Amino acid sequence: MTQLLDTTALKSPYPFFGGKSAVASLVWDRFGTVTNYVEPFFGSGAVLLASPTTAPHETVNDMNGMIANFWRATQHDPEAVARAMDFPVNECDLHAWHMRLVQQQSGLTEQLMGNPDFYDAVLAGRWCWGICQWIGSGWCSGQGPWRVTDEGRLVDSRDNVLWRQLPHLGDAGQGINRKRPHLGNAGMGINRQLPGEPDERGACDQWSDHLRDMMRALRDRLRRVRVCCGDWTRVCGPTPTTKLGLTGVFLDPPYRIEGRDDVYDNHDAHADGSNSDVLADVVRWAIARSDDPDMRIAVCGYYEDGLFPDIWECVRWKAKGGYGSQGDGQGRDNAHREAIWFSPHCARPQAVPDLFAIMGVEV
Repeated sequence: MTQLLDTTALKSPYPFFGGKSAVASLVWDRFGTVTNYVEPFFGSGAVLLASPTTAPHETVNDMNGMIANFWRATQHDPEAVARAMDFPVNECDLHAWHMRLVQQQSGLTEQLMGNPDFYDAVLAGRWCWGICQWIGSGWCSGQGPWRVTDEGRLVDSRDNVLWRQLPHLGDAGQGINRKRPHLGNAGMGINRQLPGEPDERGACDQWSDHLRDMMRALRDRLRRVRVCCGDWTRVCGPTPTTKLGLTGVFLDPPYRIEGRDDVYDNHDAHADGSNSDVLADVVRWAIARSDDPDMRIAVCGYYEDGLFPDIWECVRWKAKGGYGSQGDGQGRDNAHREAIWFSPHCARPQAVPDLFAIMGVEV
């Protein structure tokens, strides 16, 4: 049976480009109480963490090995992850760790897939620490103007040597972006303002306790969540879905590339560097299950006329904040294009809370 949760303080410890925390409650209004929940593009996990109940079966997946490693490490050793993320904002450290993470990323997925007991808590903590400082997308994407040679030298796109020697770094043939840390406010994710006032020990010790408590709470929430790492279709067959009963499937695939700001470029890239239209595959998969009464499906994307049949409910909403919505570029225009399509067997609330009007949601 489902279990009620106190989720008032349970949030993702890191920001994520395209995260759906603003509309997570809308998704759960449509899903209602399900016996099985599947999230094939997990990202920051904002929708799962916002669930008012825990389903008997919950499965999440992401192709990004860094994301899968973070959540697996959090399940097994939240204190070690908290120690690794408990580090000040420092631009030099940010780029040094970015290089280290990019170099180790290529073999990380294979280790996660090949060994069910493998995780790296230090990489998990530093990955989270870094993404909370990074501006825009591209954190650990391996797509950038710098790369490391076989000799361990850091060179730019014209092979100009920037640093002569980088210890303990091999050449994965990948690029590294150089950006200053996020400085626009008090911080994102784990760098958000400390709740309450510092006690007699001072803010430093209290902050460390806060991070440990946060990660332990996430460990407890993820205790029985199955974390997969690979292609989205692997967790969308009958065995992990309707064979387990009434199933909610939340699909937030990479959006189509056309009409996007440069800030979104790396967000759409697959682990293999390709940019195939995953959204089209997701739409086909979802429409084919329109008549299944055991399926409650939500698909996120930019609004397009005729993308889904009329029997699907479309809710358009406006994204807030984010690097891409600053200024007058494409990112600001795209903030008004967000939509979620709900399958015919989703619940249909009779009244829409005023909260959605405040958020700019159109029903």
